[in-house]
Amino acid sequence: MVTPLPDPWRHHTIRHPGPGDHLPVLAVLDRWWGGLGGEAGSRQRALLLPKLMFQHFTDSSFLVTADERIVAFLIGFLSPSRPAESYIHFVGVEPAERGRGLGAALYERFFAYSAAHGRSVVRAITSPENKGSHAFHTRMGFVTEPGPKDFDGVPVQPDYDGPGLDRLSFRKDLG
Repeated sequence: MVTPLPDPWRHHTIRHPGPGDHLPVLAVLDRWWGGLGGEAGSRQRALLLPKLMFQHFTDSSFLVTADERIVAFLIGFLSPSRPAESYIHFVGVEPAERGRGLGAALYERFFAYSAAHGRSVVRAITSPENKGSHAFHTRMGFVTEPGPKDFDGVPVQPDYDGPGLDRLSFRKDLG
């Protein structure tokens, strides 16, 4: 289903992504991240967003377009193992669209979807170096969960995504 977004995005539409959106989303990621990490960075982003995310988590994920071009997306899901929780896996917003509340609007939509499906907690992670993501999640009402390690005064979960891949772990209670 395609629905319009409220102002200031009245020329944007939001819908659930599907398998055909997988490669177009990967293509915009390289542009949006400015080629960060070169070919290895591109491969890393692709590994974080495999096609299965666009096959099995479509109802809980959102894609925003303007003039047929992808300008934002949120890939999230309801946890099958933790019935009170949902999880935001990956979010991207085109650089020209940042700072206008589009990311926040996607998060709010996901919060509403989660609550409507009986979820009371939303979780997310980011890398400790991503200060912008940390600030955004804090503004959205997430708290950084305690961790046994510290990075610039912020608690970190060591080896969260594998050896040397520390992450900040966020939690937001809905309601």
